Amino acid sequence: MKEIVIATQNKHKIVELKKMLEPLGYTVFTLLDYPDVPEIVEDGYTFRMNAFKKAQTLSNIIHKDVVADDSGLEVIALNNEPGIYSARYAGEGVSYEDNNALLIKNMVGIKERDARFVTTICLVRLQQEPLYFEGYLNGFIAEEYKGENGFGYDPIFKLEDGRHLAELTLEEKNIISHRAQSMSALIKYLKTIQ
Repeated sequence: MKEIVIATQNKHKIVELKKMLEPLGYTVFTLLDYPDVPEIVEDGYTFRMNAFKKAQTLSNIIHKDVVADDSGLEVIALNNEPGIYSARYAGEGVSYEDNNALLIKNMVGIKERDARFVTTICLVRLQQEPLYFEGYLNGFIAEEYKGENGFGYDPIFKLEDGRHLAELTLEEKNIISHRAQSMSALIKYLKTIQ
């Protein structure tokens, strides 16, 4: 049985990623399976730097192949904020609702509402160069909340078809999302090394 470790404790990400990796025959582990691993500080200034640091640091500690991602929301009118600070846009230890409320507040009076979700995945395999896989989902920042699904900025992210990301089922989201696109590229690669 092949093993792969996802460098996250985010339960929403774990569900999404396990659904994609387990059908390839991988036993999927996460940071929840390694409670003694110290917190890895994301101090890079790009998604790629943060993903690499998480993957390489964890791989060095547990000596396994590791997949790490860094994801965020870029709003064009806000100079691509919140970007790498998406999870802590309103401060450390805040809720998704706090981040959404701050973003809506910062968008008041702004007509140009184009935005995109970005995911950069880094795969670190033992004794090999790191590989990167990226995905994007274009849309707009809505003025109101809609939907009960998803997490993060999904309730205020409007797709080009008018639906909010939080209105999609997990299956629908996994077809179009930034994470799904980057994972699709990763999976395509993993199939070539089986």
